[in-house]
Amino acid sequence: MGHLGSLKPEYRQLLARLDAGQVGMPEPKSSKAREGWREILEILFSPEEAALAARMPIKPASLKTLSARMGIPPEELEPRLDRMADKGIVMDLVHPSTGKTAYFLAPPVVGFFESTMMRVTDMIPKKRMAEALEAYTHGDDAFAREVFGGDTVVGRALVHDTTLGDDELPDVLDWERAAAIVEGASKISIALCYCRHKAQHLDRRCDAPMDNCMGLNIGADFLIRRGFGRQADKAEALDILAGARELSLVHIADNVRHNVTYICNCCGCCCGQLTSISELDLPGVNPSGFQPATDLDVCKGCSRCSRACPISAISMVAQRMSTQRKNKLAPRVNLDRCIGCGVCADTCRTKAMTMQRRPKATYVPASGMERMIRMALERGRLPHLLFDAGASRGSRYLNGLVRTMCALPPIEKALATEQVRSRFVRVALKSVRNIDIA
Repeated sequence: MGHLGSLKPEYRQLLARLDAGQVGMPEPKSSKAREGWREILEILFSPEEAALAARMPIKPASLKTLSARMGIPPEELEPRLDRMADKGIVMDLVHPSTGKTAYFLAPPVVGFFESTMMRVTDMIPKKRMAEALEAYTHGDDAFAREVFGGDTVVGRALVHDTTLGDDELPDVLDWERAAAIVEGASKISIALCYCRHKAQHLDRRCDAPMDNCMGLNIGADFLIRRGFGRQADKAEALDILAGARELSLVHIADNVRHNVTYICNCCGCCCGQLTSISELDLPGVNPSGFQPATDLDVCKGCSRCSRACPISAISMVAQRMSTQRKNKLAPRVNLDRCIGCGVCADTCRTKAMTMQRRPKATYVPASGMERMIRMALERGRLPHLLFDAGASRGSRYLNGLVRTMCALPPIEKALATEQVRSRFVRVALKSVRNIDIA
């Protein structure tokens, strides 16, 4: 990071701490993106807050643990953490069974980037923040490659329930269906869409609804308590899902099977995850377990599916027809890019496009902790998760030892295989004993 000299020491330390987590804030190359990068930090964190955040552990921790680690009395530390939680830069999670609270530093995504735009007005200057976020995330590809550069990403697509026939429905698992996830949620919140709210301040928001982002379970509890969203019942949430399908929006959920924390209803024009696919060809979203299939005998070549696809994965190609002078247009789906959202099948009026099971579905982590471990492993950050370098001298030693071992070519090569990686993740899950954040 050759340009860090322009930042105060507190912000340099904060960046180092963020870079040890599952998603960091790498320094971009372009001057415009660097300016946005610096602005984001200075808007969200005072120097004092940056210094405090830089000392927070990787895993969620209790107030008592944080107090001992930082040498700050609990009665002094708690209001400081509360103020940071009100800004969304720290998350305080209340365990639904024990009622105990654990604090952790919010990552950029899904985290403090989103919280900046979940309220219309607060202590954050919205237009300035929107411009800084745009400059940083779109000024070059440094941040996009940080978030979407591994096999495991933060979000997964959910197929539109309406595209599944009666034959498929009995075999669809609850965690694959948006409606079932909502029905099983213990708490639901509704908040502004971060992406469209940001786009509004940049004068390029589309006409999709802005208040249709859902928090679920422990995620909804945080958003409601801290004023980022309002509580909603299941009937309203299901209506929002139905409205999103009618508008050809994509359901994107937390990339976990259990205890999902959010479902967003995303458009291809504003959503950062979807534009990372269409503009940068990065795997921004874990695909659903379904993919489109076309009955060419029924297809009229109208191109509605191609025009509706939020990531431009469907092209219309000329098909030679016997006994006819003119070619027929037919859809061709790029299955390597397709996320299996079902927008194409929902928009097809002749029902020529249907959704069918993928021959091999991509892996979905069981829990938020497993996803965190997989992302850390893929990005070379697992030592920070297993042994927090800021906890003690012993942890620093073990952190360095594991980092050295993981960097050895034979181990690095072995960890690239899913069989070895899965075993490694299982061992790591046993050693990481703390609140499951998802």
